[in-house]
Amino acid sequence: MSYEDYLPKNWLRHKHDEDNPLVSLRKEVDSLFDDFGNGFFRGPGDVSVRSNLSETDKEICITAELPGMTEKDVDVSVSGDRIVIKGEKKSEKEEKGGEKGREFHRVERTSGSFQRAMALPFHIDPDAVKAVVKNGVLTVTIAKPPEAVSNTTKIKIATAD
Repeated sequence: MSYEDYLPKNWLRHKHDEDNPLVSLRKEVDSLFDDFGNGFFRGPGDVSVRSNLSETDKEICITAELPGMTEKDVDVSVSGDRIVIKGEKKSEKEEKGGEKGREFHRVERTSGSFQRAMALPFHIDPDAVKAVVKNGVLTVTIAKPPEAVSNTTKIKIATAD
């Protein structure tokens, strides 16, 4: 049994429900709650992360700017149709000095965390996800499943007379 067996049937996403106004409303509310963690109500220690999502016929690519962070500071996880990127940035600055008999030693520590969750229109295969951090930019590439690729139809656009 999966968790879906315990949910009301109208909460589950089905292809034939895409035009249902309640499904559309639910997606908007989900998106709104995702945005609460992305800048609307950041608390002390929360880090703002700029991210972009792009798509081709075969994959979805998410990039996130994480200056000063390495792969050890970031966690990428998948659950069903959701991908979650989270991390924590810690820094420490130590300063020593003095003049005329007065010496000082100061250590400043700062830390902050972030979390970004995104729902995709298909079940994500964890083996089809690649994540790389390079020069402070995280790139997550998610291969689309065959059924998502085959359901894509290009529409020819004509010029108006």
